[in-house]
Amino acid sequence: MTPASRYTYLGPEGTFTEAALHTLPEAATRQLTPMVSVPAALDAVRNGEAQAAFVPIENSVEGGVTATLDELAGGRRLMIYREVLLPIAFALLVRPGTRLEEVKTVTGHPVAQPQVRNWLAGHLPDAMWESAASNADGARLVQEGRYDAAFAGEFAAATYGLEPLVTDIHDAENATTRFVLLGQPGRPAAPTGADKTSVVFWLRGDQPGALLEVLHEYASRGVNMMRIESRPTGEGIGQYSFSVDCEGHVQDRRVGDVLMGLKRSCRAVRFLGSYPRADAQPPTLRSGTADEDFVAAADWLSRCLDGRD
Repeated sequence: MTPASRYTYLGPEGTFTEAALHTLPEAATRQLTPMVSVPAALDAVRNGEAQAAFVPIENSVEGGVTATLDELAGGRRLMIYREVLLPIAFALLVRPGTRLEEVKTVTGHPVAQPQVRNWLAGHLPDAMWESAASNADGARLVQEGRYDAAFAGEFAAATYGLEPLVTDIHDAENATTRFVLLGQPGRPAAPTGADKTSVVFWLRGDQPGALLEVLHEYASRGVNMMRIESRPTGEGIGQYSFSVDCEGHVQDRRVGDVLMGLKRSCRAVRFLGSYPRADAQPPTLRSGTADEDFVAAADWLSRCLDGRD
């Protein structure tokens, strides 16, 4: 297959990322290639070796996936075209015939540990935890005999010749991970009425009220911020970029006006795309913030300038 029909994703096979990717209809017609890291998956797109990359960006328990946030802020620009929300529950995968009382060592991705910590303390209090590169890699290590059990998706058991000893393990109800499909910069898809817009911005200076000034760009236009996270830029202590998701599409007048305000007030702004919300929830508009309100205000100003009002 050509790069135009290839999707990369954070591997190896048997990860929650792969399971989420298979929920996209187009995944059935693409060559799906697991990569060893988020940067490797994204660089394949940047270098023209793949059409898109699919990676985790946010978890409802642990927050933002720092590798993805840092790549979107620091690497060559890519855009988000789709998002997927996947409920997360773990299974304790073991070699066939292993009993629970025989499990002395367990492994899994570091992000998995906070999501199963209470279960582990209650059922395997003496088991030793060691982190793996991914949940699926933990399953592979169990297959090789290096650990007794791994926390991974139940669907990974068949891939690695294991069996789920316990299923539906999660400390937090409704734990969910958000994944995004990234491609080369291009024209965003048309608005659906239930969209999300993502940006990264850098403040112009470190002075009192600098962040408040930026937040006011959203608040004054009635645009709901769904997520904001800061990440160090590597330029020194106290130097941060801010990653933001908000309701709405860049073609919505209120959202476009916010982005123009950010461009005026920030040192730099990186547009990461407008795309359909996975939950399909339309925004609740505050009075005076619909597109027709912006059009009416612009018409009024034009009449004022012409001496007609």
